[in-house]
Amino acid sequence: MILIPDVKQQSIGVFGLGVSGIATGEALVRSGAKVFTWDENKTARAKTANTEYRAEHPKNWPWKEMAFVVVSPGVPLTHPKPHPIVRKARMENMPVIGDVELFARAVNAMPDRERPRVIAVTGSNGKSTTAALIGHILSEAGEEAHVGGNIGEAVLSLPAPDRNGIYVLELSSFQLDLTYSLRANAAVFLNLTPDHIDRHGTIDAYLAAKKRIFHNQTKDDVAIVGVDDDYGQCLCTNLTAANQSQVLAVSAQATLGRGAYVLNGKLFFNFDGKTAKAGDLSEMRGLRGVHNHQNAAAALAACVHVGVSSALVMKAAERFQPLPHRMEEAGRNGKVLFINDSKATNADAAARALSAFDAIYWIVGGKAKEGGLGALKGKLSNVEGAYLIGDAAEQFEEELRGQTPCYQCGDLKTAVKKAALAAARSNASSPVVLLSPACASYDQFKNFEERGETFKSLVSDMPVANGEAA
Repeated sequence: MILIPDVKQQSIGVFGLGVSGIATGEALVRSGAKVFTWDENKTARAKTANTEYRAEHPKNWPWKEMAFVVVSPGVPLTHPKPHPIVRKARMENMPVIGDVELFARAVNAMPDRERPRVIAVTGSNGKSTTAALIGHILSEAGEEAHVGGNIGEAVLSLPAPDRNGIYVLELSSFQLDLTYSLRANAAVFLNLTPDHIDRHGTIDAYLAAKKRIFHNQTKDDVAIVGVDDDYGQCLCTNLTAANQSQVLAVSAQATLGRGAYVLNGKLFFNFDGKTAKAGDLSEMRGLRGVHNHQNAAAALAACVHVGVSSALVMKAAERFQPLPHRMEEAGRNGKVLFINDSKATNADAAARALSAFDAIYWIVGGKAKEGGLGALKGKLSNVEGAYLIGDAAEQFEEELRGQTPCYQCGDLKTAVKKAALAAARSNASSPVVLLSPACASYDQFKNFEERGETFKSLVSDMPVANGEAA
């Protein structure tokens, strides 16, 4: 656990008692603070029973004595309107921060020579895979790597920092909005697509939150920027002009004069004026697809910056296994491969999976996000059919008209059965049933994890292929 400096005897509020909120309460109490907590969910509040941070309604908090309030990343700061706890804190001229800011304060309080290194990763898509890949590579290279933040453990639950540690933090825009003093030795920005506009208000505000990952960097640090979209290209140009840190571009689509890039599955890099080939990604099952090639390029840049050789990076990458629900092999039945990409909750994310395979039997639908399937127009030539589920099914059939055959399935069980049968009966040598919904899950499932686990269970329970059916 990470202890927080300069909070002894301070009164501090913690609002939101999920995984990060509980870790924050525990860390603050162990650091000597007087902690007041609350969550609107009764079950969450019950987790604080018999602790020194037992939940108490904010109306009873000693507001005039409190130093700051730590809120969970999901608490709205501005849109659609500030949460009441945020409004109250602002009325009291009290800072509102997140747990990552507390981590930053703990690291900043250490002498320079004793500090751990920090690699921070953000982006609309791919940040979990990239953070996990970096952590995997560092561990394989013998480094003391700790992965957390928006993935795995809450950041304050990670081991106490020391000079040998490297913290790999996946950071969402929500977390970055609550972070002010974090200095990332390597900061990775993968991409930006319209998302979370309901939370940020505009795409520019969303981008501004993501850009906070580069705040506080120095010339000893590296900013790693994906340039395969317009936002990334513009950001890379602006960061280079600002000359605050070293800037490396990464791409899976173009040759770069400086940075890391992938061409025809081969990963190249030029960090010091000389271009070299790192290796071949094309046969790495854990890094399928162009999007994962960009993730690998970013991981290479980050790991080399902290001292890992390119050869070790590639050797470790060969053993990398995809995270659950992200281009995950759910099984094979006869000639049919089943891929669970339930984490693809918008069209841009689904496009990345759809570009990775041929002869796709695509399961799509759920609770549609703004923009629907617009980002996929003209990109479905390898899709043999769309098997539609959830609230968006009728809308998506209209959007896909003339692009690929559509089949109304209603629920995931029906879609898996129909798609698997069609794939097994096809002439394709390696057909793929792909769950990449391009939608949120909460019309039929609690979250994307439950949707993905249901898909895997349906695949596992499927009768063994016997020539005609999978």
